[in-house]
Amino acid sequence: MVELGLQPHRVTTFKVSNDPHFTDKLIDIVGLYLDPPERAVVLCMDEKSQIQALDRTQATLPMTKGRAGTMTHDYKRNGTTTLFAALDVLTGRVIGQCLPRHRHQEFLAFLKTIDSEVPKGLQVHVILDNYSTHKHAEVQRWLSRHKRFHLHFTPTSSSWLNQVENWFGTLTDKNLRRGVFGSVNELIVSIEEFLEVTNDNPKPYIWTATAESILAKVARARSSLQQVVSQ
Repeated sequence: MVELGLQPHRVTTFKVSNDPHFTDKLIDIVGLYLDPPERAVVLCMDEKSQIQALDRTQATLPMTKGRAGTMTHDYKRNGTTTLFAALDVLTGRVIGQCLPRHRHQEFLAFLKTIDSEVPKGLQVHVILDNYSTHKHAEVQRWLSRHKRFHLHFTPTSSSWLNQVENWFGTLTDKNLRRGVFGSVNELIVSIEEFLEVTNDNPKPYIWTATAESILAKVARARSSLQQVVSQ
């Protein structure tokens, strides 16, 4: 296997969107990334739900020379929180808020937080997924009274198009995965401290892919899928 350049132990995941409006949504969002409108802020928003406050059953052993940090394989669950986060595409700053649940009420609360933190006079373009909470009737009523907010929905099965997912990955790798939290409050404090560190030295993700290049790649993936299915 090695001689042939094959690595059967490695597997990467993918999913090609079947959204009938995939192209239109893709062009809309990539356009916001590559040519954002003036007098506006573009925010990539999502929720990281059910973040568990995990505590190990025994104390974690520190790293020493020749040995990695060591923690028990089992843990105690001390409750959960949901992090609502909106990444400013231009600056890399993140507006974040931990809330107890993941409903339209919490989404509305976070929209109000965004409204209070984004300077008046700027339009607010929010990129987010198609979760039903984001389209609730009460959310629609609030948006009708706050005309500066514009929602842009990612295509189905296309979370890779939302840049806040990159920041969630950084949060998990650098803060949550090795964390030990004796309570939900400890977890929330840790997340808020990570938000502060992010915003003290924000670094935006630089989007370079054009809509045309992405559509070409998706077309190749669809073709490969069709060949497999037809075999």
